[in-house]
Amino acid sequence: MSPIQVFYRTLLRSSAIFFGTAAMFLHPPLEWSSASHGGVVAQQSGSEARIDALVGALKDTDTGVRRQVANALAEIGTPRAVPALAAALKDTDADVRASVAAALGQIGDKSAVEALIGAAKDANATVRRRVIEALGEIGDSRALDTFTAALKDAEPAVRRAAAAAIADVDGDGDGHAFPHPHPNPHPHPHPNPRPNPNPHFAGFR
Repeated sequence: MSPIQVFYRTLLRSSAIFFGTAAMFLHPPLEWSSASHGGVVAQQSGSEARIDALVGALKDTDTGVRRQVANALAEIGTPRAVPALAAALKDTDADVRASVAAALGQIGDKSAVEALIGAAKDANATVRRRVIEALGEIGDSRALDTFTAALKDAEPAVRRAAAAAIADVDGDGDGHAFPHPHPNPHPHPHPNPRPNPNPHFAGFR
């Protein structure tokens, strides 16, 4: 074999090795890509599993656990927990119901409004106050009648919460329920007009 043939054969082998290595970096094996995507999916499923585990714990036999679960779901703030929290507004323990109402207000999802409106007549005054506060935080106009009725509640704290909530509610989801008209229909073009320092000489130039 001549030196020229040896040179070309060596060159071809080197090129093949180079392009093969480059292909491995640019196009990783299918198993590696699948494993990566599988890891992402597993991470997402783990997050959902965490929420589902907490939701299941809302039925724990210990009231302290149920209260802590409601607080944890409020901190996470996921709408995924809203249906279970709404059902927990009927918990047998008043402290749990109060924590659940506060959690729904902190999450702020409007799908909880109807359940909260139903809980506004709770026998416990603390629960009623938390419910009104939660509805105020959500700010849905469907709660206006509930706020109006709560202004006549026997508990002053509930009445105060209702008064504060009315001011925060949106009428249609975009604006305030009660418009704020301008106090003067024909405002002066200059908000602070300068008075005439010499009124007796107003007619002289």
